[in-house]
Amino acid sequence: MSRALLVIDVQREYFDGALPISHPAGHLECILEVMDRAAEAEVPTAVIRHHQADPESPIFRKDSEMWQLHPEVQSRPRDVLIDKQWPGSFTGTELEDWLNKTAADTISIAGYMTHMCCDTTARQAFHRGYKVEFLRDATGTLTVENEAGKATAEQLHQSILVAQQMFISEVIGNETWKQRVEDAR
Repeated sequence: MSRALLVIDVQREYFDGALPISHPAGHLECILEVMDRAAEAEVPTAVIRHHQADPESPIFRKDSEMWQLHPEVQSRPRDVLIDKQWPGSFTGTELEDWLNKTAADTISIAGYMTHMCCDTTARQAFHRGYKVEFLRDATGTLTVENEAGKATAEQLHQSILVAQQMFISEVIGNETWKQRVEDAR
């Protein structure tokens, strides 16, 4: 098994901006632990950053303060930084080319938001034939309310994890992931 870690959209917008991630507790610490273990074990790591196509967008506006990576993620080693404009990290990016170069057959998903970019990227990876590990405590979300209704962060997170485990991904915690990485060394 050749694994690659995708750290999706861990940007200031989710901490200091319009979309503060609230669930699960300790999500950022888990992401950082996974990144650190990946660096120690030489697991190829892609950090992925989102921006809106509209240069006047109130959220994820390219080159704005809230678009920037979280400083803790920015300061950690990575093999590639990929910018995207869509929820799926494969859409319109060089991600698949990079994965081919790393010879990865397994994709590990960490980052934000569980129900949007992490879910979409996991589905895209599965459709491309990758095995997918979805890290339950190294992904996160927030409460959403719109015309369709309301879902708490806990409900949204759990429902996506259940759906992912049903057919697309293996949903695991960061401790299990770190042990797998250690065992593969």
